Amino acid sequence: MLKLADARRIIEAAEKKAKEIGQPMNVAVVDEGANLISHIRMDGAWIGSIDISINKAFTSRAFNISTKELAENSQPGDQFFGIHASNHDRVMIFAGGIPLKDSKGVVIGAIGVSGGSGVQDQSVAEAGAGAYTCE
Repeated sequence: MLKLADARRIIEAAEKKAKEIGQPMNVAVVDEGANLISHIRMDGAWIGSIDISINKAFTSRAFNISTKELAENSQPGDQFFGIHASNHDRVMIFAGGIPLKDSKGVVIGAIGVSGGSGVQDQSVAEAGAGAYTCE
């Protein structure tokens, strides 16, 4: 089970990476039910990215896939084309959402990051996800 202390560690690592690259971000962590555990909006991060970060985390948990990978499979003619219009338009199909797994590989939550380019969002999300350790 993902706990608040875990979410804080994940967010702290993501925030550190965002500061390193000089890009203020919104960072969200959701639990296994895709419910928000914690969110931060760094000083100067876009207000419009608040919902995007939360929805990237939701998407990663809802489908147990990174939003980057989902985006690659949701282009015209691909298997998930049109998926972004599902779930009341909450599905995000660009980089920055990553599922979080326990020691057995079971998805127990996700991180969502928004506020920069796709490459920036992904690198910050990876830094956050890398801080999660199963206890």
